[in-house]
Amino acid sequence: MSTSTSCEGAKPQVRPTENGCSAASCVPLVQSEQDVAHMNTDQSQKRFRISNMDCASEESEIRRAVDGIPEIEALRFDLGASVLTISASQAALPNALQAIRKAGFKPEPIDEADKKPSGTTNASATFWDMWGKLLAALGLALAAEAIAYAFPATTWIKALGMAIALGAIVLSGFGVYGKGLAALRQGRLNINALMAVAVTGAFLIGQWPEAAMVMALYAIAEAIEARAVDRARGAIKSLLALSPEQAEVRQEDGGWLRIDVKSVALNSVVRISPGERVPLDGTVLAGQSAVDQSPLTGESLPVDKGPGDEVFAGTINQASALEIRVTSPASDSTLSRIIKAVEEAQASRAPTQRFVDQFAAVYTPAVFALAVLVAVLMPWVAGITWLEAVYKALVLLVIACPCALVISTPVTVVSGLAAGARRGILIKGGVYLEEARKIKAVALDKTGTITEGKPKLVAFEPIAPDEPEQGVELLAKSLAARSDHPVSKAIAQGLAVQAQEVEAFEAVAGRGVQGVIDGHPYILANHRWIEERGQCSAPLEARLAVHEEAGRTVTILANRDRVIALFAVADTIKPSSIEAISEMKALGVVPIMLTGDNAATARTVGHLAGISEIRGNLLPEDKLKAIEELQGRYGVTAMTGDGINDAPALAKANIGFAMGAAGTHTAMEAADVVVMNDDLRRLPETIRLSKRTHVILWQNITLALGIKAVFLLMAIFDDASMWMAVFADMGASLLVVFNGLRLLKAVK
Repeated sequence: MSTSTSCEGAKPQVRPTENGCSAASCVPLVQSEQDVAHMNTDQSQKRFRISNMDCASEESEIRRAVDGIPEIEALRFDLGASVLTISASQAALPNALQAIRKAGFKPEPIDEADKKPSGTTNASATFWDMWGKLLAALGLALAAEAIAYAFPATTWIKALGMAIALGAIVLSGFGVYGKGLAALRQGRLNINALMAVAVTGAFLIGQWPEAAMVMALYAIAEAIEARAVDRARGAIKSLLALSPEQAEVRQEDGGWLRIDVKSVALNSVVRISPGERVPLDGTVLAGQSAVDQSPLTGESLPVDKGPGDEVFAGTINQASALEIRVTSPASDSTLSRIIKAVEEAQASRAPTQRFVDQFAAVYTPAVFALAVLVAVLMPWVAGITWLEAVYKALVLLVIACPCALVISTPVTVVSGLAAGARRGILIKGGVYLEEARKIKAVALDKTGTITEGKPKLVAFEPIAPDEPEQGVELLAKSLAARSDHPVSKAIAQGLAVQAQEVEAFEAVAGRGVQGVIDGHPYILANHRWIEERGQCSAPLEARLAVHEEAGRTVTILANRDRVIALFAVADTIKPSSIEAISEMKALGVVPIMLTGDNAATARTVGHLAGISEIRGNLLPEDKLKAIEELQGRYGVTAMTGDGINDAPALAKANIGFAMGAAGTHTAMEAADVVVMNDDLRRLPETIRLSKRTHVILWQNITLALGIKAVFLLMAIFDDASMWMAVFADMGASLLVVFNGLRLLKAVK
């Protein structure tokens, strides 16, 4: 069961390509809201649930069905949810739906209010549709077998048995026949076409008990398989249940009112009682509490939250009431971005999946041709009857069904993505899940990645003796308070004075910030920028060296003419970072530190963390060049960071890891994997998950093809029956599904 959309391109010479279909037959996809916004105004976007659409081959059938219909802007498949989104003109949409129905599918419009198909049946009807008919069909098939065994020569009872067998086939195989006949009319050979031909042929040559049993067993195995795959889908869909539908919002009169989270405006104040889930992203205004962030980040222990701390939608407030100021709408919360990232990841096609789909497209017609040859030549070659030869050919058709092969990869990939999401690792596509095992080197940013990212101001030294100390603090606080950089935040929090207005404020990437205060320009700069401005002196260099040797980051306040003061900030290494770097080395991965901080501080932190290769004083373009150089030296190279200045390197690396909880939106968008809890140990965990996924993928492919090969030989040279064929086919399918589901257990 595949979740796949095609026609996705990757950056040339950076990542493996993700094209999943040929240019001749591929309908372009809507990849983002921006794409939708740029559509023609007469284009509409409609969503449909197609209950019998859950395989990559069925996606291909739908694409072929609508191919050639003008004014279809895009198709988007979410096979995990059996949902098709059609972007087309009002005139083209009915034609597209008609073509899809002719192909044997039943698209049901989704009510956007409740996200359910229009006319959804009740629970009892659903049970009958899924299991009641199948159990009844199995009972009829057993009855037909009993009649054929007990009364083989009685004509009228034989006719009754045939009628019962036909009833079993109709109950269990109606959907199979619908799609199979539609495929045959269009000259295509898919799983349903093979089953329809095999069961019909068996019935016509007098093997009606087997025909009934084969169809019933096939349908039951398909239903069991679908339920098993739902476990992988459910691991993702459970994210949707994390966010409450309503929030308690403070009104203008000071009262509180529960309203829909989608209606809560930015900067609204929301109250969260103990035991409740946080409805929206926000900053704590009042209250102290422990918050369980495990649903989003995988952290095992609750995190203490107080005024000024961030909380995320979907996490659980445990100890006492909190009041938060909303910082993101429901549509752009951390949880929403997680869900969107995972949905898009499921929609991408992994390299192994594309290989399997291409192989199956050749394999099925080849086996069909073999079956025809067996039916035509075996009477001449082996001296068997024509009916025996046709029966062998029909057995071959059942064995030939490539279902086990087709589903062997997507169910494994989706399980791997779900396992990562449960551990707070958002992998943005099967291609990155597969490629992570090949990582040979990892470039690591320092602040917020190896270190806590929450440095504290530990020293303040005035340099200009004629500047009053409080005035210097005011200047530094005013500039630092406007910046999002962790070092600037530490300076702002460490100075007790009140910040004042800054005009023409600008953050200069890799250097610092600048602005105008009371009509005079000032900068809050790193060592590099001061050197570039020619404002360094021997005494200043000596003072800087003392702090830098101690592993502190020094920021310098200066105006046009001179240096005014320096501020030393210290950051501590996360204990988890030392463990993570050790695990990377054990996996054969080389860690390298790339940081914009000064070389002395970088060396101190790097050596404590266990890193040998350390590069400091790097601008964003320097990090980009370093990634290119590492790729040439080691091969597949990952980059890990959390800031805007890391975004170019994250995008250039073969696989980019963003530290998500504290990371900027820019870094998260540029990265291929987002680590929600900022724990660097998730990186070697991702590599291990990738290795395990690769092993299970090829286990499944080997199992599917191996079982098929054995039974194909048995069918040609021995007495393999249609019973054995259906057990071989569906047994292999269930085997690869359950083997793939093993990945749902988090890799530690």
